[in-house]
Amino acid sequence: MVGKWNMGADEMSECVQDFYQHLSEHLEVNCSSDHARDVMDDVEKYVMTRLYRYVFCPETTDDEKKDLAIQKRIKDLHWVTTEMLCSPLDEEIPEVSDYVSKAIIDLSEMELKQVPKDKLRCRTSCSKHVFNAIKAKTNKTVSADDFLPTLIYIVLKTNPPRLMSNIQYIIRFGNSRKLMSGEDDYYFTTLCCVVAFIEKLDAQSLNLSSEQFELYMSGQAPPHWPKTNGASSSSSSSGSAALSQVHTRLVQLKGLKERQGCVTENAGQLKSDLIDWTDELEMQNLSSATAIGSAAQSAIDSDIIENELLPPPLQP
Repeated sequence: MVGKWNMGADEMSECVQDFYQHLSEHLEVNCSSDHARDVMDDVEKYVMTRLYRYVFCPETTDDEKKDLAIQKRIKDLHWVTTEMLCSPLDEEIPEVSDYVSKAIIDLSEMELKQVPKDKLRCRTSCSKHVFNAIKAKTNKTVSADDFLPTLIYIVLKTNPPRLMSNIQYIIRFGNSRKLMSGEDDYYFTTLCCVVAFIEKLDAQSLNLSSEQFELYMSGQAPPHWPKTNGASSSSSSSGSAALSQVHTRLVQLKGLKERQGCVTENAGQLKSDLIDWTDELEMQNLSSATAIGSAAQSAIDSDIIENELLPPPLQP
């Protein structure tokens, strides 16, 4: 691949995958399956470490644009809670909180790895911590219905850097045989589903009304906070009533802000009109004073002309 950096990402991926396939077929004929697997892992590590800075998020793709888009999307959804996602997670439990922290660290460290296999290992480790966090809360076997919403919450809470670039890098340059088998395949596919869900997440996905969803997205509604340790099941109904009351007050507050804006605008217009009226009044007073002065001067001049005693005209 040296000297072929002008190729597109798909062409570079095809070169690497062809190399993996030919080498794997050769090793399967001449080596045991375990030895062939170990050699392929070492080869992948060597090759991709050398190529990483050239093939990760290449300029010929829109990976960076997608990274920024999903990062902003996740940032806008910072208010989403486990209750909205129907996740059984309870971070008030210390053991659960510890597993959540470990899952977040593993997901963040995916960016630091250069080999696709190592990135997958971070992803797999994150998922195992998610499983343990759910078990610590429910004390029962974890189902997909519990795992998926919890993983969505972890991704939203982590907002991992260059998420789309890492996913595309694994797809393009990871050993496809390893990627399509075992638990790595399952966890990686789940991550792709989570990203797709976040991109399309809407009010219906969170059991919210469209108006509530827009209030949260615009930042006008405060985020939900985790329940206190003393919360009981009966608090859910009162919580819903409180949420409804908060929503009503937010709508009223928005109306008051609009009315305040109108009052401020009218006050500004009134002030401007008052200034104009004052200036106009001053001009009128000045004009009146000028007219009076002119009249007085004319009167004085007329008196002088009428009372002045002129000498008689000279006689020839």
